[in-house]
Amino acid sequence: MKVVIGDPETGKTYQLELDEAKRASLYGKKIGDTFDGSLIGLGGYEFVITGGSDDSGFPMRKDVHGTQKKKVMLASPPGFHPRRKGERRKKTVRGNTVSEAIVQLNVKVVKKGSTALDELIGKD
Repeated sequence: MKVVIGDPETGKTYQLELDEAKRASLYGKKIGDTFDGSLIGLGGYEFVITGGSDDSGFPMRKDVHGTQKKKVMLASPPGFHPRRKGERRKKTVRGNTVSEAIVQLNVKVVKKGSTALDELIGKD
């Protein structure tokens, strides 16, 4: 699983690849849940889950419960961007719970740690 970390303070994003043990610690968490950074090897930080996508490329949606894919009527992003006012369409999206099928998880920094993310992740 790839975790994309957004830092709203600096505007930078960081990518972190997780192994199976760290990945399993995130299973069952939902969009909007906060978790401690030590679960993914970034102690001192706190993150909130903002979204993600599965192995087929379908986006996670906060208002679709569970881990499975569902076809739902959408009028706004994520999953559908209407071209005209009032346009709706039935699209397939993934539920709001993190599971084995999720390959990208988007998170945002809520609480900063003492060490900078540049140093912890090793981004140039």
